[in-house]
Amino acid sequence: MSESPHIRKHFTATAFVVRGEATLLHWHKRLAQWLPPGGHIEPDEEPAEAALREVREETGLVCEVVATSPSHAFAQPRQLPAPYTILLEDIPDAKEPAHMHIDLIYFVQPVDGADHGTVDDPSLTWVTEAELRDNCTLDPGLPDTTATAVREDVRTLALAAITAVRSRSA
Repeated sequence: MSESPHIRKHFTATAFVVRGEATLLHWHKRLAQWLPPGGHIEPDEEPAEAALREVREETGLVCEVVATSPSHAFAQPRQLPAPYTILLEDIPDAKEPAHMHIDLIYFVQPVDGADHGTVDDPSLTWVTEAELRDNCTLDPGLPDTTATAVREDVRTLALAAITAVRSRSA
């Protein structure tokens, strides 16, 4: 029996940004799909910090993590925000050997009163809960692109993020 080759795994963090009844997605040109902000966790970086950094870099928004699990009543050791879920994703890439992402998924919201700056990026769009439920196609509005539906995993997690943030705000 031959063994399959070892597949490299990279740790990543992704953030579903929620504002009101919508979440922010961006058009990923290389993958040709709608995704939330996210990327690789840098050496010595905590996962939630990576998710917030990626949001700031990709959107200009300053955000905070929305807790989706309880913290416990002890001071030490320090508790990190738990991700909502962790995904194992196959990453197709013609430029790199096949690899996978161990993707820690967080729900976040913009910080009130923070200087969010501006990112002039037409590939960013706020998608409403109704659009997600109706599985609407979204037009990236970029050359050589067509309107595309949001992938089922992204749509499901985006709806869960909106629900989680709404329940925390109530």
